Order: sequence, then C-alpha cells, then structure tokens
Amino acid sequence: MPLDHFTPNFYFTVNFLGVEGLTSEDVKFQSVSGLTAQVETESIREGGENRFEHVVPTRMKFSDLVLKRGILRPDQSGVTEWCKKAIERQIYEPSDLLISLLNGNAEALMTWKVVHAYPKKWQVADLNAEKGEVLIETMELNYNFFEMQNG
Repeated sequence: MPLDHFTPNFYFTVNFLGVEGLTSEDVKFQSVSGLTAQVETESIREGGENRFEHVVPTRMKFSDLVLKRGILRPDQSGVTEWCKKAIERQIYEPSDLLISLLNGNAEALMTWKVVHAYPKKWQVADLNAEKGEVLIETMELNYNFFEMQNG
C-alpha cells in the first residue's frame, strides 16, 4: 500500500463535551493513549469432550484513557478545573470526548467518541531544575466505551 494511504498521528484534538469554562488550549494534548478495546471471554467445558474447551465472547473491556499535555492553571483551563473538582472535592461530572485525527487542513479524518469519561488519576511530572523541560500533566480517565467514526 502506498505511503500516502496512511495517516500521520501527530495532529489531533481532544474535545470535552459539556465541560464548563473550556479554552482554546483545552483541545491540545501532547499524547493520547488507551483507545483499547478487548473482548473478554469465558471457557465452557463440554461433557464427554476432553480435547478442548469452548471459548465464547462475553463483554467488551476498555482500558483507561491517558492524556498528556503541558500543565495549565485551573483559571486557564476548563479541563484542569474539571479534573481538580473530581480529585480534590470528589465531584464527578462525566463528559463525552471527541478525539479527532486531523489532516493538514485541520479537517477530521477519523474521530473516536469516548463515552462517559471522568478523571480517576491526575499526575504532575517531577519538578526538576536540572532539565529545563515543559512541566507535563497526565490525566487518566475511566470511560464506558468508545466508538470510531469517519471524519
């Protein structure tokens, strides 16, 4: 397959639906991981058949979604305030997310709709005066499922 059929994965946005106080910075992330779906299975033994077990699908399991970006203050970011509310005050306001892979014209090529996400872990990278790097915050979100869509 020619290389022009493959899509680079470095240009994307993450939109939080229904989160208050969103800014233009709230769609920008360094990385997104955890768009993983796995079929859980169950083994069933059949009486009189000892050579194998039947393995049948039961339900889908989705891994946690991990978002990384340069840290923003809560007054600069509705997403940071949303995480802060959940972690510090245990106020969980689930949100749907749209993760869109974009082409060079900022048009969505593919979109993943992440349903009913909420923060379960929020981590700030180590403070280190010797490195001079951007301070990264990591948000780990639990969610029910995701759906893949065109454009």
